[in-house]
Amino acid sequence: MQSLDDMLQASCWARQLSADELEQVKGDTVVRTVPAGQYVCMKGDAVEHWLGVVDGLVKMASNWSSGKTTSFVGLSSGGWFGEGSLMKDEPRRYDVIALRESRIAYMKRSRFQHLLDHSIPFNRFLLIQLNERLGQFIGMMEHERLLNTDARLARCLASMFHPLLYPGSSLELRISQEEIGLLAGISRQRVNQALHVLEQAGLVRVDYGTLTILDLDRLRCFGE
Repeated sequence: MQSLDDMLQASCWARQLSADELEQVKGDTVVRTVPAGQYVCMKGDAVEHWLGVVDGLVKMASNWSSGKTTSFVGLSSGGWFGEGSLMKDEPRRYDVIALRESRIAYMKRSRFQHLLDHSIPFNRFLLIQLNERLGQFIGMMEHERLLNTDARLARCLASMFHPLLYPGSSLELRISQEEIGLLAGISRQRVNQALHVLEQAGLVRVDYGTLTILDLDRLRCFGE
């Protein structure tokens, strides 16, 4: 299980802070354990923290009062998120829900703002992060319109191993088929079929509660 220190050591912006600056970041960051199915943050909340997944798996989603719901993206260990919300003066526009018990870092808004005002490496990181996230969401739209279900699932899995967005992720993912379905927006039964196709292609190995990526490059382009 990763600690906050491990996560900061894996974060390129944190490695370039002075010892005093790093201690200030730690002092303004709390780590909370969020049980599976519970909210990390909710749509409509005031945005008071920058968030990071120290250990676990969460999904960014939108749940409407009409009962309609959709998942946008899975966020795995090592990933920071919510910087866009912090830079806008408006309530949070999405929910983040733990898919399994997860440890979440909550950095105070004031510390985020201080880094934004004083740290060039932090600003460079945010530019790269926002650009990568934009590319990720454009890719999701393209995949939804052009790819079949098996290929969309492959892209969904590959997105959780982005080296810049989730530097703490290993190629072994503790995840159930139900959780994969929630992220990909398909039924558990269809997930099982698609994983069988990917396993036969030599891209993944499926074990009980665990998915191991065998060929990440081919997974990223499967179906093209």
